[in-house]
Amino acid sequence: MKFRILSLALTTAVAVSLLSSCSSSKSNLAYFRDITAQTEIVPLPPVKPVRIAPEDELYITITSAEPTATAHFNLPAANPAAQKDMLIYQSPRQLTYIVNTKGNIDMPQIGTIHVAGMTIEELQADLTKKISQWVDDPTVTVRMVNYHVNVLGEVTRPGAIEVSTNRFSILDAIASAGDLTPYGERQNVLLIREENGNQKRVLLDLTSSELLTSEYYYLQPNDYIYVKPNKVKEGNAKYDSNKSYKLSMISTVVSASSVIASLVIALTVK
Repeated sequence: MKFRILSLALTTAVAVSLLSSCSSSKSNLAYFRDITAQTEIVPLPPVKPVRIAPEDELYITITSAEPTATAHFNLPAANPAAQKDMLIYQSPRQLTYIVNTKGNIDMPQIGTIHVAGMTIEELQADLTKKISQWVDDPTVTVRMVNYHVNVLGEVTRPGAIEVSTNRFSILDAIASAGDLTPYGERQNVLLIREENGNQKRVLLDLTSSELLTSEYYYLQPNDYIYVKPNKVKEGNAKYDSNKSYKLSMISTVVSASSVIASLVIALTVK
């Protein structure tokens, strides 16, 4: 009777522990837990302009009311256009410019232009001014082809994410990666950024609304976001590792015992 009571008590304790841990883990999955107001209006954080750097890949096209007047300012069409598409067959399209280590590109008719440090808008304005010497009302389009961010760790789809807009936030990146897994550490998301020749490492808290107005809310080209595994995932990994090690040791011992038994039997028979 005492054994049954003790067994029931232990079962109840384990069930309560599991329920409380499940409840706790569910509550830890929420973002921005400090937002309680039904409606709240706050100013958006500033968007840092994306500046061109060496090794960037630029798509530049120039048009006007008279196409023949601007044709010689453009690179010829080829297949493929972008570096990343070298092994993929595509329809011919205009070649792109690769910014060299000195921060320059060489354009037909115009010559060498120093573009490093300029924004897309500044380069468009500069080219429009230069080409206006020869063509009336030219239209210049500049796009950064290699703009991407990288999301790694405890997300559904880790990898590189191509970006086509200057306003790309950390929430956009997480959404593109399929959201964090239940094992992702939401309070210590690591952002790695190259800035002015240095590497900046910042820990971001997705459970706090302060992130929404942070200077790191909007991402920059080549940013890395790493979502660390939480203690549950680390504990599971450690348990699995220990379990595998024990199974391996048992298998080794069993195999060794089998070999020894076979030798003993062979010697006995002789």
